[in-house]
Amino acid sequence: METPEVQKSPLSRRLEAIPPSGIRRFFDLVRSVEGIISLGVGEPDFATPWHIREAGIYALEKGYTMYTPNTGLPQLRKAIARYLEENYGVAYNPETEVLVTVGVSQGMDLAMRAILNPGEEVIIPDPAYVAYAPCALLAGGKPVPIPTTGEEDFRLSHERVARAITPATKALLFGYPANPTGTVMPRRELMALAELVRKHQLIAVSDEIYARLVYEGEHTCFATLPGMKERTILLGGFSKAYAMTGWRLGYACAPQEIIEAMTRVHQYTMMCAPIMAQMAALEAIRNGDAAVKEMALEYNHRRRAIVKGLNAIGLPCPEPQGAFYAFPSIRATGLSSEEFTEKLLMEEKVAVVHGSTFGACGEGYIRCCYAVSLPAIEEALKRMGRFMARYGR
Repeated sequence: METPEVQKSPLSRRLEAIPPSGIRRFFDLVRSVEGIISLGVGEPDFATPWHIREAGIYALEKGYTMYTPNTGLPQLRKAIARYLEENYGVAYNPETEVLVTVGVSQGMDLAMRAILNPGEEVIIPDPAYVAYAPCALLAGGKPVPIPTTGEEDFRLSHERVARAITPATKALLFGYPANPTGTVMPRRELMALAELVRKHQLIAVSDEIYARLVYEGEHTCFATLPGMKERTILLGGFSKAYAMTGWRLGYACAPQEIIEAMTRVHQYTMMCAPIMAQMAALEAIRNGDAAVKEMALEYNHRRRAIVKGLNAIGLPCPEPQGAFYAFPSIRATGLSSEEFTEKLLMEEKVAVVHGSTFGACGEGYIRCCYAVSLPAIEEALKRMGRFMARYGR
C-alpha cells in the first residue's frame, strides 16, 4: 500500500491568515524618504527620564546581568501590585497574580495562548490595535470584529457585542484609552460590557497601557468593576507613560490559574524580561509619577493643537480623550486611507498611518500620533494643509 504524498509547506499555515503589518510595510517606505515629518509611530519623543535611565545603568554597573525569576523580580511585582491598589483600588497578590512581561505585546500573546482552544472566538473592537486579531489567530482562536463608528466616538456598543456572542465565544479583548482612536469608554458603558462578561462567563483581556494618558474624565480599570477581577487579564506596561518603549517592559495581572498558565508559556519562550529593564521599571513605578504628569501635560497641549489644526484644514477630528493619537476623517478627499497616506508621504513628506490597517471600520480615517514636538506638529499641519488644498472637496 502506497503512502499518500504529504504536501509540506516550509511555513506555518496559521501565518497564511495573517497579513504583514500595515504599519511596518508603510514605514519601510518611510525610511526611503528624506526630510520626512513622522506622525506615524506611537512612541514618545521624550527620552526616558534620567533617574530611570540611571537605575538601568546602575544595575549594569552593579553586575545585575543574570536571569530573574520567570515571573519577574519579586520587588517589581510587589511595586506593581502596590501601584494598582493605590491608584485603582484593585488588589493583586504579587506572588501569584502578577507576571512581568516583555512589553504589553508579549503579555497579549501569552494571554491568548493561555486561554484559547482552537476555534474559540475572541470579540475585538474594529478599529483596534493591529496586534489584537493576529495574536488571537496565532493562538488558534477566531477574532470576531465588532464595528464601531466615528459618529459614536468609536465606543464599543454592548448591544453589538451581545449579538456577536455565540457558544464559541471565549473572550472579549479591548484597550482603553484606545489606539488608534484615543477613545475612552465611560464607566457606565464598561459596566454594561462587564455584565455581558459575567453573564456569558467570558474572560476580559483589558489592555490598559495608556491608562495614565487620559485628558478628560478618568480611567476606569476594568478589573475594578463588580465581579471582573476574577474574569479579567489586566495588561499594563511602562512604554508609553514613562517613555520607555525600547526597554520592553510590561506586566499582566490575573487570577492565579491564568497567571500560572501564562507563565508556563513565558518560561519556555522568553524565560524572563531583561533584569536591567526590570530595575529601571522599579525606579519608574516608585519615583516616576512627576515625570509622567509633566509629559501628559505636554501631550495634552499638543492634542489640542493638532485637533484644532486638522479641523481647520478640512480633516474633521473630534478631540481624543486619551492616548496620544488623533483619528481624523479623510472622506472629504475621496481617497482611500492607504492612497491618502502614500500620496501625503510622497508629495508632502508627512507620515501618518492609514486607518484600514486597524480594521475595516478604520477605512476613511488616518492615525496621527501627536507624541512629537509642537514645531513638528505645526510643520506637518502646514504641509497637510497644502495637500488638502489639492485634494479636499
